Amino acid sequence: MKATLLKIAALSITLLSATPAFAQNPTHINQLIETNLEGAACDLAGADLSGAHLIGADLRNADLSGANLQDVNLEGADLTGANLQGANLKGAYINSATLTRTNLEGVNLTDANLSFADLSDANLSAANLANINLIGANLQDTVMPKEMLGLVQ
Repeated sequence: MKATLLKIAALSITLLSATPAFAQNPTHINQLIETNLEGAACDLAGADLSGAHLIGADLRNADLSGANLQDVNLEGADLTGANLQGANLKGAYINSATLTRTNLEGVNLTDANLSFADLSDANLSAANLANINLIGANLQDTVMPKEMLGLVQ
């Protein structure tokens, strides 16, 4: 119980000290905090969650399009079916996360760690994958940028 309260307090401080979010539905950020990182199907489009610790968060089918997730920790998070189109995930720690059927079109994943992440059926087209760590990641049926596939000269 005490550990759960500490996690909620730490996340609250992290999110409240960040730049205010401009999501279409800002109350979903509070829902994410109050439900102990369960934000499934939340509208967090355009939110500034940079530097947040969202370890193990349930963000299935969440709309995080255009969100600022720079340096966020999403270790072990479930982002199945989420929309992250155009999001900034530069330097994000997303290892062991589930990103099955996730829309990552046009995201900035520069310096991101996706080791052992499940990216099966994900869309990474037009994504910036500079210096990305994909060690042990599941890329089955993942749509990759043409540059990664060696199709562009």
